[in-house]
Amino acid sequence: MPDPDRLLPVPALSEAELAELDAAVVVLEGTSLPVRLAALVGGSVEALKRRLPSFAQAGLDSAVRRALDAALRAALRSNPGGTPGRLPGEWLHRGLLAASGAAGGALGLPGTLLELPVSTTLLLRQVAAIAAEQGEDLADPAVQAECLKVFALGGRTPEDDETESGYFALRLALAEAVQAAVGRGVAQFLPGFLGAVAARFGAPVAFKLSAQAAPVVGAAGGAAVNLAFLEHFRGIARAHFTVRRLERRHGPALVRATYERLRERPAIG
Repeated sequence: MPDPDRLLPVPALSEAELAELDAAVVVLEGTSLPVRLAALVGGSVEALKRRLPSFAQAGLDSAVRRALDAALRAALRSNPGGTPGRLPGEWLHRGLLAASGAAGGALGLPGTLLELPVSTTLLLRQVAAIAAEQGEDLADPAVQAECLKVFALGGRTPEDDETESGYFALRLALAEAVQAAVGRGVAQFLPGFLGAVAARFGAPVAFKLSAQAAPVVGAAGGAAVNLAFLEHFRGIARAHFTVRRLERRHGPALVRATYERLRERPAIG
């Protein structure tokens, strides 16, 4: 007599869900932002590294931490109990580009560093809107932490060890800090959690500043750099919260196993 357990259907994602997860894998494991920015300004990642002035490098870490802290307090606390008003992409881009252009034109890189909290706050609002679209409860401090975590997930660089910089590896690395921060609410996130996110977010910010400082970029190129930066993190947010939605529906184990299978498949062509 056959084992009744063997007659149970094997759980699996639908074709539509599999396509969603496949698209998320492409984004989360795809080309890093520094590579894209280097190609955009016609240089190399190493050239971008060398271009950032020492004074900017010295103040970058504290500027990134201030930006994340300001963003966390302003973007999520402003409407933590409901879906935030969705900022149209065009409005978001225009606002950020205008702010960056004004700061850069007046004060150069120091002005851009001063403007960073504003652009980071607007971007985090966009991340929160994407999270809400995917069914997340923004009143939950754990979800607020997941929104902030997007800045770390999007901070992969070409030098990262693949086994340590993959999507699930980064999620695991940040899990302890997230759990420690959750019980304290959005206004009391532990400095260690902000530090862990800032350590990852600082790299793409540095490359963004370097690309904007390229002498051949000009105003149009600077706008393109900003758009590439924004679209990168919006794409990371959509992919991350898609994975989480599928995990809520099917369980983390099945989604991760399917994700890893899609990630490890051989490239076609």
